[in-house]
Amino acid sequence: MNHEYFMDMALKASEEAYRLGNWPVGSVIVRAGVVVGAGQNEMNTRKDITWHAENAAIRDAQARLGTTDLSDTVLYATMEPCPMCAWSIKLAGIHRMVLAVRHATLRRTDMGTYSMESFGRMVGWEFDLVSGVREAEYLALRRQWGKDSVRKD
Repeated sequence: MNHEYFMDMALKASEEAYRLGNWPVGSVIVRAGVVVGAGQNEMNTRKDITWHAENAAIRDAQARLGTTDLSDTVLYATMEPCPMCAWSIKLAGIHRMVLAVRHATLRRTDMGTYSMESFGRMVGWEFDLVSGVREAEYLALRRQWGKDSVRKD
């Protein structure tokens, strides 16, 4: 699967979210090489703190496919999912994820030592994770947004 191609779609969703005044985060869900769900952060425009990109993409995929079972899909996200989204991803049965940037890269401290791996260990969830896909491009957008302490190295 071409990770860069699908991450480019998630990046476009991130850019749109940013233009609309939301956190710049985007996500797509792919099944057999076809996008079946897409979402972007819309917390500010919807005035709903649960409207994260991953949850929006899950809602979209489940509606399009007519099922809550997304076990045969891959989730692409520009940002490492938060614990709320991680739980949604787990419940949807997704076991493959591709990320652009991790919380540690942004030096985020608002979630302590949280990572997808620590969450997986806590809830007994095994998954495959690839990170760093289009990292430089997403970091540039996060720098433009200006609300992170992005590593310079």
